[in-house]
This record gives sequence, C-alpha cells and structure tokens, in this order.
Amino acid sequence: MAHIKDFEMDDALRTLDAASKMYQAGSKEEATIQLAAISLLYVRRIRKLDDFLKYYQEFFDPEFKVKVSHVFATQKEADEWLSSGKATDGELVSIAGQGFQVIQLPRGLSFLRTPLPEELGPPVSE
Repeated sequence: MAHIKDFEMDDALRTLDAASKMYQAGSKEEATIQLAAISLLYVRRIRKLDDFLKYYQEFFDPEFKVKVSHVFATQKEADEWLSSGKATDGELVSIAGQGFQVIQLPRGLSFLRTPLPEELGPPVSE
C-alpha cells in the first residue's frame, strides 16, 4: 500500500470518484469505493480528521508498536476485568498470549479476537 505523504481530503475524494466510475454501477467494486469515500466524509463530518491522519501516519511508521493495555494469563482473569467496569471500547488486551479487542455490543462489552502482530509472523515482502 502506498503512503500519501501530504494527504488532501478533496484530492482523495476526487480519486475515489474517478476510480468508482471504472466499474459498473451497483457492482461490488463500485460500492466498496463509494464506502471508502463515505468513510472519509464521515471522518470529516465528526471532526476527527486529525485523529484519522495520526492513525494513517502510524499505519506506515515502521517503528509503530501496537499498544496492549492489559495482559491476562487466563480467560477467567480477563472476564473478571471486563465485568469490573474498568474496560473501555476499543482497548486491546492479551489473553494467554492472544490478542483481543474490547467491543461494545448492545448487551454489553465483549472480547473480539484480534491477533497481535507477533501472532501473525513476519511481514510478507511483495
């Protein structure tokens, strides 16, 4: 994936618009490109563009390390912490060496399996 050094929202939206026109209206590809454009517009609308750009820079930073907020030896320990009310949506934790993200569901917080970089092995070169 190429890194865009000087991100400009309007340029990105124009590029996505041009790319979407390369596919048949209603196709999966056209819908996916439209989703990307809508996602960018949403980030701008909720005034989180600076946060997004920070994340974008971190995504390409070779020194960036995923931050695990808590390490639990067992699932039981993790479940007790989750039910304690101290967990927050989006937090990344390690349970018995495996990554999980805390997610907010209608019935409450839960864990979503989210492999840590060290679980995935070395990056594949292109």
